[in-house]
Amino acid sequence: MDKKNKLDKNCNTFLKLSDEELRSLQLKGLEILIYFKEFCKEHNLTFYLCGGCCIGALRHKGFIPWDDDVDVFMPRPDYEKLFELWNKYADVSRYSCCRTTESSFIGNVMTTIVDRKTKVIRPWQKGKDGHKGVMLDVLPLDGCAPRGIKRKLQMMWSMIFSLYCSKMVPVNHGKLVSFVSKILLLAVPGEKNKLKLWKYAEKQMSKYKFSESEFVTELCSGPHYMQIEYPKEIFSGTDYKEFEGHLMPLPKGYDSYLKMAFGEYMKLPPKGSQKPHHDIIYMNLNSPE
Repeated sequence: MDKKNKLDKNCNTFLKLSDEELRSLQLKGLEILIYFKEFCKEHNLTFYLCGGCCIGALRHKGFIPWDDDVDVFMPRPDYEKLFELWNKYADVSRYSCCRTTESSFIGNVMTTIVDRKTKVIRPWQKGKDGHKGVMLDVLPLDGCAPRGIKRKLQMMWSMIFSLYCSKMVPVNHGKLVSFVSKILLLAVPGEKNKLKLWKYAEKQMSKYKFSESEFVTELCSGPHYMQIEYPKEIFSGTDYKEFEGHLMPLPKGYDSYLKMAFGEYMKLPPKGSQKPHHDIIYMNLNSPE
């Protein structure tokens, strides 16, 4: 750990974590998750484990061995309440609720809960506002627009939101997407104009009420996932499963959700894919320095 901690925080070298270091990172994430669960229970907020943590709960009863973060879903109404409630009632000296706003640019399109007593820097975080530490990602679940032109417009607005909120060109989505994104970022001059655009786009993409929609979708997870339309009944209740010795909430229809998002999720991926999916350039799990 010490060797990693002494690396230059401004470097571009990605850390290769040992099994021990990865496990330590997971356990810090677990600490955030436990606190987050208690906060949500106290303030009547609904959330579910999603992505790798949801798979991990079912396949490993904890973290996928090579997973390096914690992700949760929140229905949009609870998601919007979270930021205000957290800053009023949470232990903000330990855990910050970070979200890009008019006054703070964190470079992320979703809300994150960050452990302020740690320092973890990912390449996209360099030069951004907000606390940089072990984080828990909170992804909103939104009501789906009716299929057809309204649904296409919803996905268009979500991509505009993601582009101008993060101010980052998407990676791993092809040269054409990268080229068009660069042009679009240059086409809107001035930070105030970019702010107005992504705020407007966010309103447009999330205007279909979660409570009134037959299908729901995740609009802050990239082009692939925003195309999936989950029957809302999947998220009509909670099923608690063991995760690292604690009972954590999964959506009632977790099997349908995971099959729609990931296919045969209980099958282990090839050995070459069994590795962390997030690059880290600096990590200190014992101090924010």
